[in-house]
Amino acid sequence: MTRTQTRYDCVFTNARPELEGMRGLEVYMWVLYECAVVHWFDAIGEAPDEDMGMWIVQPSFDGRSPNISVIHINAIYRAAHLLPIYGTDYIPCNINFYHSLDAFRAFYVNKFTDHHAFEIAF
Repeated sequence: MTRTQTRYDCVFTNARPELEGMRGLEVYMWVLYECAVVHWFDAIGEAPDEDMGMWIVQPSFDGRSPNISVIHINAIYRAAHLLPIYGTDYIPCNINFYHSLDAFRAFYVNKFTDHHAFEIAF
C-alpha cells in the first residue's frame, strides 16, 4: 500500500452479544485513514530549563480528561524524544518502558538526540 492509497476493510462488530454467530454480528466497511490519535503536551515555562538547557513539557488535560485529537500524519514533523523528570522518589522495579508516559508528570524534550532535534527544539 502506498501513502496515496486508501485502505478499505470489512469487519464484524458484536452488535448483539446475546445472539450466537452471524445473528449477533453486523458487518461494515471501514476506511483506514492516514491519521494519528495524539495526546498533547504543554510546555512548562517560556524558555528551556536553565540547568538542563531543554524544554520541559507535561501531558495536557482539559479539566480531568486528557487533551486528545486526531491529526493527519502529514502534520507530524518528526519524532520527539522525551526524558522523564524523575524527582526524588524511587522508581518502581516493575516499571516498563511503555509505562513511562503515564508514570511521570513532566518530561524534558531531548534536543540532544540527534542534530535534527538540536536544530528544532531550541
